[in-house]
Amino acid sequence: MDNIRASIIEILKEPNYRGLNKIDLSKKLELGPRDRSNFRTQLAKLERAGIIIRASKGKYYLRGGDDKPILIGQIRFSQKGHGTFFPDLNDKQNLSLDIELEKCRRIHIPHTKGGVALDGDIVTVQIDRWGEERKARGGKQRRGAEKGRRRGDKRQPKPVELSNNDPVGRVVDIIKRRNKYVVGTYFQRGKFSYFQPEDHTLPESFDIIEPSKAKSGQMVAVEIVKWTSPFEIPQARVNEILGWPGDVGIDMLSIVFKNGIKTDFPPQVSADADAVPHTIDEDEVARRDDWRERLIITIDPADAKDYDDAIAVEKADNGNWLLAVHIADVSHYVKPGSPLDEEARYRGNSTYLADRVIPMLPPVLSDNMCSLRGGVDRLTKCCVMEISPTGDLLKSTFSDAIIHSKARMSYEEAQVMLEGDTGEEIGDMVRDAWQLASMLRKNRFVKGALDLDFPEVRVKLDEKGVPVDIIKSEHNESHKLIEEFMLLANEATARLLKGRATGTIYRIHEDPDADKLMEFSQTAATLGFRSGDLTNRKHIQSLLKQAKGTMEEHAIKLGLLKSLKRAAYGKEPLGHYGLNKGDYCHFTSPIRRYADLIVHRSLERHLSNPPAQIDPILKSAELDKIGEHISNTERTSAAAENESQKLKMMEYLYLCTQKEEPPIFKCVVIEARRMGIFVEAIDIMTKGLIRVDHFPAGDWLFDSELQKYTNHDGMKGSLKEIKVGQKIDAHVARVDIEAKMIDFKFVQAAAKRSRKK
Repeated sequence: MDNIRASIIEILKEPNYRGLNKIDLSKKLELGPRDRSNFRTQLAKLERAGIIIRASKGKYYLRGGDDKPILIGQIRFSQKGHGTFFPDLNDKQNLSLDIELEKCRRIHIPHTKGGVALDGDIVTVQIDRWGEERKARGGKQRRGAEKGRRRGDKRQPKPVELSNNDPVGRVVDIIKRRNKYVVGTYFQRGKFSYFQPEDHTLPESFDIIEPSKAKSGQMVAVEIVKWTSPFEIPQARVNEILGWPGDVGIDMLSIVFKNGIKTDFPPQVSADADAVPHTIDEDEVARRDDWRERLIITIDPADAKDYDDAIAVEKADNGNWLLAVHIADVSHYVKPGSPLDEEARYRGNSTYLADRVIPMLPPVLSDNMCSLRGGVDRLTKCCVMEISPTGDLLKSTFSDAIIHSKARMSYEEAQVMLEGDTGEEIGDMVRDAWQLASMLRKNRFVKGALDLDFPEVRVKLDEKGVPVDIIKSEHNESHKLIEEFMLLANEATARLLKGRATGTIYRIHEDPDADKLMEFSQTAATLGFRSGDLTNRKHIQSLLKQAKGTMEEHAIKLGLLKSLKRAAYGKEPLGHYGLNKGDYCHFTSPIRRYADLIVHRSLERHLSNPPAQIDPILKSAELDKIGEHISNTERTSAAAENESQKLKMMEYLYLCTQKEEPPIFKCVVIEARRMGIFVEAIDIMTKGLIRVDHFPAGDWLFDSELQKYTNHDGMKGSLKEIKVGQKIDAHVARVDIEAKMIDFKFVQAAAKRSRKK
């Protein structure tokens, strides 16, 4: 038995081992019938012990020693082709290793070591080196560029230095594809057809192995059929014909398929949604708290269709505040295990692209029966909170309710009421609401919450999807009002569920790593800010206060966010670092987030008027799966949303270059390199490069240590230096949409010459 165990390990240790399944391992060992039972036993024991792992297609791999362990997790690729691997910190096999997982939260994967992984895949990665200096090649890298390329660009990128303390690893195997589709262009040459992907980190062309109705030059989504080595040409089949480049909406559709986001609902899901009654049963009305005669309003974006929340505010006779937060009762319509529920769980959340919304629930529910529209009866989960005159939450009660919203208001309309005295009952309540919300907000920051709000920049499109304007919405009082009420309702819900030990999904934001905060502290210093000890929450608050209202505010907030851990979902109430709340979950948006729907179901048994049929609490293992899944769908949607806005922003800036009088943008320098300076256009929150040859005229010397340029021209009136944090005026010089690059140039004349040190 021991000999079989040792033989298995020896095979898996072979230098050229590429993975064998159980049958092939047995054949390689040349086992007789009597030994096969022992072989299966030993294989199972090795796997349980974490010495070996079973990957895709049942292939077995050695887990690796303490110096070169093999971990399971997700890989993400940058536009330049370099990968970053994020180990699953909850995986049992990862936890069984005798290593500190905290030290390898991020593992760098060079472009030559990415194997055949695609962005977002679940993979196994072996650590090759621990936290040492590393070199990587600059420019965009196609895997297999040296051997597998047939057509196109032969340029070699210039090397650049990259170094950090992240471990370096290589992809061993693919466990699960994040998305089966790759988007690009289909070409036909006689009887031969091939495909060129949009993703420049992939091989330059794929062979299409099955006939397709696509026409040469059309955008398509293909599925990889065979690709076993980065140095071979992938084989694929066309799954979807998207249309011609330039067609209305093709750019957004490409983003949708690239991120694996479903657009259409399956027939059974649509049928279930259509079968939902458009009237409310009288027995259902009778068992609920009836708020239909009370003053209740909604405040949402002007173009919103799904209204999750409504509020009512009043002062009690004892001087306390009474705040009622009503949330759409999606759990009444979407039952566990139904086709609607399974689809909502798969999607995880709604996705908001520049030109469309891809809802989690079919529109008949998201825009109609679940949406708290004005002037119609709607079912809600109601959280009534009693708050002291000083802003302390005294108690909260939850119930099923029915409302009839008296007003559907936009943020702009609510802001007008806050800034004036309309004398109307609604206006009085809105002003009372802000009085309460401003007190809650002040208390929240006194207790240590971080102010990380960003103004939202959105590209306005015409009916053909062409960008025509940039809209920047400030986070004013009407936004803050709703935000504070929703935060408090989320906290009250989490506190109840945690106190009653009821299984649910919590919103988690763990404490940051001290090393990441130290790196950010150095970044803040280059922008001219003294940060102090950022492991102390008060020092972070002080830094944010210093930056408030400056041109560097966005850069400081963005840098801080990058140094913090990513918020996620999980079954354990680990608290929320950014909000400084020990108890927190998502309760207020069940139309667009599956996490909130789970919370509503967990809440049912604690209502003052629970329904006759209470949804069962999910088992711990199932909550684990859901938390991990919806954390991933949230990240996928965020990536697609950001990409769609950035694409439309680049289109807008490209159109600016075509104007006789291009607009001038106020910018701040955020980084200096030998090639030039990186700036951010403040009003549109967009980064770009100003190359040295687009500097004002002068004799420019670059100091790599001080990260600044100095002009040694000596001419009077000329710009003397360019450094991080400096404010400048710039035009857009060039936009390369395919390469996702924006070049700015100084409004002043171009440089004569420059020198580097």
